[in-house]
Amino acid sequence: MNRRDFLQTAAALSAFGFPFLSFAEAPPAAAAATRPFDYAWLKGHAQALAAKPYVSHAGELPSALKNLSWDDYQRLQFKPEHSLWRDGSSPFQARLFHLGLYFQTPVQIYEVVNGQATKIAYQADHFKYDGKTDLSSLPSDLGYAGFRIQVPPKFELDVAAFLGASYFRAVGEDKQYGLSARGLAINTGLPKPEEFPIFSSYWLERPEKDSERLRVYALLDSPSTTGAYLFHITPGKNLVMEIDAALYPRKPIERLGLAPLTSMYQVGENDRRMDWDWRAEIHDSDGLAMHTGAGEWLWRPLMNPAGLRFNSYFDNNPRGFGLLQRDRNFDHYQDDGVFYEKRPSLWVEPKGDWGKGAVQLVEIPTVDETFDNIVAFWNPSEPVVPGKEFLFSYKLHWGAAPPSVPLAATVHDTRTGLGGVIGKKRTRFSWRFAVDFAGGKLASLDPKLPVEAVITTSRGEIEITSARPLTSINGYRAMFDLVPDKSTEPINLRLYLKSGNDVLSETWLYQYTPPPMSERKLY
Repeated sequence: MNRRDFLQTAAALSAFGFPFLSFAEAPPAAAAATRPFDYAWLKGHAQALAAKPYVSHAGELPSALKNLSWDDYQRLQFKPEHSLWRDGSSPFQARLFHLGLYFQTPVQIYEVVNGQATKIAYQADHFKYDGKTDLSSLPSDLGYAGFRIQVPPKFELDVAAFLGASYFRAVGEDKQYGLSARGLAINTGLPKPEEFPIFSSYWLERPEKDSERLRVYALLDSPSTTGAYLFHITPGKNLVMEIDAALYPRKPIERLGLAPLTSMYQVGENDRRMDWDWRAEIHDSDGLAMHTGAGEWLWRPLMNPAGLRFNSYFDNNPRGFGLLQRDRNFDHYQDDGVFYEKRPSLWVEPKGDWGKGAVQLVEIPTVDETFDNIVAFWNPSEPVVPGKEFLFSYKLHWGAAPPSVPLAATVHDTRTGLGGVIGKKRTRFSWRFAVDFAGGKLASLDPKLPVEAVITTSRGEIEITSARPLTSINGYRAMFDLVPDKSTEPINLRLYLKSGNDVLSETWLYQYTPPPMSERKLY
């Protein structure tokens, strides 16, 4: 990871002391050289652990590692010659992250071969380091911060990494990191501290020589719950993770977030509140896409709000949702260092019936691109209470585009600005929206057919509406002005295109917060 990528994760995590399962309380593999291991055993272990009081061991590592400078931590590089499975026994290799700086909660990592788990002991000589800290004095049960996965032909670039709390990331064919996923979110967006569960132990199963996928197991622990996770990781144009999880709550959880996604949005075409940077757009994702249980496709552009925003989109057995980076035009970002146009989209595909609940979106103000300020997850309606096993499965698709897309036209761009009619004096404040759609039937649509922009608003008046062809994208542009009332409470907007009874597009959703009356300039 480059410095910007590291800081994006580390800065978000550094303020929290993450709990972990100490090696003394780890599975029996801690005491024995090897022991039998499978997913059924891991679920049983997680369930047994949930019956015990939670014990935090955050920051229990030598002070020399806690006080590492940024430069010193950067010097701690795992030596490629010590990569797991470097002997050619597997099409994958794994390298380990050292503890230190922002990552101060050790995790234990095991290798699983033929159903037997062996702990990977800490070895200082597996790291390249030219700093002042004496690594040779560190104990063999120190543990690691996490791990990363590489694949042929050169085993140089990561395809996935697990590092910090229950965070992990992956890449598609562009081999560019971007947004993150988490094992679980607890009480995100509530007026009280969020709880960050941690993957306290990992088991990496050595794949067969001709295998195309890697199995990773993880034990999740937190004050509120334990959990057992199984990842099937298959690299490709889109890297796919098939995830099975079992949760065992220690106590009731007010807001549970399944399949949580974490991203960054500072400035873009529809939200220029933080547009002091020389780059026109700065974001890892530009919208939340949803495919509802009823089959409707929704698109909600992301924003960098002035205050925390929380939205729930209620559904029954959703077909999918994700944070996407639809805008993949370098010219819109002009960033030749971190290449925002190559950031992967991340799509959640539920397996089985997830029942009733809501896709929930949290948008947090940020002034800096190194902070993740966007979170999306599924919140089930079923209460989460102790003494019950909660099972859920899903797939994560990392890549330039999700595996399933609407047959109808999709939102290409969203732009906003002051409303009114050019050349006429404004007599009242209004806000203009220009939403461009492309794809579906739009390119081949008879230009003589009338196309209507169907617009609804929770408050205020809609005026100056239009829908007309936009030849530059072989699509259509819908435009309208919103005249807000005097309130500064958010206004919810909804828009789609139709011709007669034929729906031509996905549904665009937006939440606009009017400025105070004193700031509604007419110019």
